[in-house]
Amino acid sequence: MYSLFRPLLFRLDSETSHTITLHTLRIAGNVPLSNWFLTQLYKTESKPVQAFGLTFKNPVGLAAGYDKDGIAVRGLSVLGFGHIEIGTVTPRPQSGNPKPRVFRLLEDEAIINRMGFPGRGVDFASRQLSAISRRSVIIGVNVGKNKDTPIEESAKDYIELMKVFAPHADYLTINISSPNTVGLRRLQGRELLEGLLGAIGEERQRSEVKRPILVKIAPDLSEEELDDAIGVVLDKNMDGVIATNTTLAREGLKSGMKGEAGGLSGSPLKGRSEAVLSRVVKLVNGRVPIVSVGGIMSPDDAKKRLALGASLVQVYTGLVYRGPGLVRAIVKSL
Repeated sequence: MYSLFRPLLFRLDSETSHTITLHTLRIAGNVPLSNWFLTQLYKTESKPVQAFGLTFKNPVGLAAGYDKDGIAVRGLSVLGFGHIEIGTVTPRPQSGNPKPRVFRLLEDEAIINRMGFPGRGVDFASRQLSAISRRSVIIGVNVGKNKDTPIEESAKDYIELMKVFAPHADYLTINISSPNTVGLRRLQGRELLEGLLGAIGEERQRSEVKRPILVKIAPDLSEEELDDAIGVVLDKNMDGVIATNTTLAREGLKSGMKGEAGGLSGSPLKGRSEAVLSRVVKLVNGRVPIVSVGGIMSPDDAKKRLALGASLVQVYTGLVYRGPGLVRAIVKSL
């Protein structure tokens, strides 16, 4: 089915086609007949995974960034995912970076985006989740600071988001690795990260509702920076690591779009994401589960990540190029 629609979607600019797809899924998920049809079409086998104290019906999830405000969770839930991560959500609404800000690199099967956390803010996104009474998949919320929040005051934004989403999410992801918010990646440095995760950990201890907290890291850290970041994650008793976000690297790209600023995802990220995953597996040494994301374009890619030591995988750009059938294909192959 997707092979019929993809040429039409690819005639539009990337952000427009994504918006159309997302709103189509929102409508389809809310209409009983179309919801039932998609459920039958994309039904996956049950292959449960235990991670972070949660039971996932299969190890394949949707990466953050696809549904930033949580508007299409019902529609996305019937595509076979074991979990869906919405966001990145910020405390206050913000428009993100100027358009155009998303670019397909067809020759490379990649995407460059410089979105900058556009979204309607925590109040809107939390209302979307609270309206869903029955869930068939695990829901995570990826959270980040507002662009105008000083880096030294970032903890206030993350803690505000934690308080609001804890009752509605199954887990939370601390996004400190997007390349599209100026200064955000500085939070991966040991000193700032200790302060941030320390404050987050203290807030969770005070909270009546305690959710697993994961930390999403960049693929562009040096070995020393990665060692420091994972060390802090473990020291502050976070529950897991998501590796990795998009990359600023541009090696080996063929497309004329390769000069666009922003984070690169898709096939060219595969090797870098696998290398970071292997390093993180050694560093955590079984203490916390790892979610692998970045460059997963086929069932074989997903199987390799799980073989390398990931507990779960997430896809995004693979869906753009392969369609939602990719989820079922991966689960079937496991």
